[in-house]
Amino acid sequence: MTCILKAPETFAFFKGLPQMQIAFADNRPMGDYALVLPVAGKDRASLGSLGGAQQTVATALDRQRFEGEASSASEQFVDENGSVRRLLVVGVGAGTSAADAAEKLGGTAAARLLTSGEKKAVIDISSLGCDADAAARVALAAALRSWRHDRYRTKLKDNQKPTLDEVVIVGGPGGSEQRYKSRWAPVVEGVGLTRELVTEPANIIYPESFVERVRKSLDGSGVEVEVLDRAQMEKLGMGALLGVAQGSAREGRLLILKWNGGGKAEPTAFVGKGVTFDTGGISIKPAAGMEAMKWDMGGAGAVAGTLKALSLRKARANVVGICGLVENMPGGNAQRPGDVVTTMSGQTVEVINTDAEGRLVLADAVAYVQKTFKPSTVIDLATLTGAIIISLGHEWAGLFSNDESLAKELTKAADESGDKLWRMPLADSFDRLIDSPIADMKNVGPREGGSITAAQFIQRFIESGTRWAHIDMAGKAWADKASSTYEKGATGFGVRLLDQYVADVLEK
Repeated sequence: MTCILKAPETFAFFKGLPQMQIAFADNRPMGDYALVLPVAGKDRASLGSLGGAQQTVATALDRQRFEGEASSASEQFVDENGSVRRLLVVGVGAGTSAADAAEKLGGTAAARLLTSGEKKAVIDISSLGCDADAAARVALAAALRSWRHDRYRTKLKDNQKPTLDEVVIVGGPGGSEQRYKSRWAPVVEGVGLTRELVTEPANIIYPESFVERVRKSLDGSGVEVEVLDRAQMEKLGMGALLGVAQGSAREGRLLILKWNGGGKAEPTAFVGKGVTFDTGGISIKPAAGMEAMKWDMGGAGAVAGTLKALSLRKARANVVGICGLVENMPGGNAQRPGDVVTTMSGQTVEVINTDAEGRLVLADAVAYVQKTFKPSTVIDLATLTGAIIISLGHEWAGLFSNDESLAKELTKAADESGDKLWRMPLADSFDRLIDSPIADMKNVGPREGGSITAAQFIQRFIESGTRWAHIDMAGKAWADKASSTYEKGATGFGVRLLDQYVADVLEK
């Protein structure tokens, strides 16, 4: 008898920390708070608002060799009418774009003050002369950077617990608050859902509970939710996805999310790899570091988070999100190297390596979305190959596409959102490397060009005339170092990218 462990009822739906309170004001408020002032390079005009403390602070910055570089910070304490106020001077860099400077300011301030003991921070951007969007992005970055997942940390020391619960942006132009609420607050919520899904351990988030977590998060949002179980996928002939799932006691699921905000226009499809845990199957991974494979569903997490963001901001677009959800385990019924599976498209695959499972999941997922919804554009996201990390490190995700205009649109969205992409090649010479002597194709080629042959595999399931892009985000779903918009851990990569793509391309 197989015993399937269920998530404890009290752990069923994690709501995270209370939402960071974001406010906007024309002038600095009265009372107790930490004051944050931006400095652009060596321009210290913002210090003029400190009155008699200006010279003392400027001298301290000189002694620290503080030059206002982006994301640098100097913390001081100043006398203000007989009381002591914490002052944080944050560098935003000289010549930095308004959006980038704004996000570095908000994120750096939140990171430095989150566990400082301060409950309220006032970020005075009067000296920057930024527009409403840049002012709103200060708040966006502060909210994103303050996200934490402390659910299982039961013995945090007091000085490790977050105290900052309110950020006030002062000095932004009219419309800043509305810009944040209508454009960026929904993105914060979407990124938060993605990070939550990616962070949770595999005994809590598996195909079935992934579906229920997303369903509850989207309740009342207007997103239509549909789920295919094993029997339904068997009927559709999804032998590739089900082949990956068959070694686990957790059955696979196909989660379909539909947002119809753009009239009768044909939908754009976002497809995410959702391997909730990847042992490698029979081709088992080394034990060291295998615990990280809980985030092998980062692509599916990004799709779910994007649909939440789009629904909250009422995006004028029609989008369908597909999450192929499986657990790849080496059970007694697991598929073996050498097995041949028949995909939903009718093409056959010789499974050479069971640890190349994500492309098998995507093969059936992209076939399903094309047959069912007839999208003109399909964009898939997957933590697919270690090879892309060898190529691009943890700085960029790899972008593969069969359409030049789509590649340019995504690259532009990447530059604007900060979810960076680097274009990689596709070519017939790589495609031939996955030909099989006994089936239509095999699921791996040689070690060389591994991320490219993986993309070529997915492309074989894209119908003629369909614009397609594949984003290999293996190095971006999880971070071992913090940035201005995320702490170490789940990054939420993909949500801002896809949201920006929708805004730039589908809502124009």
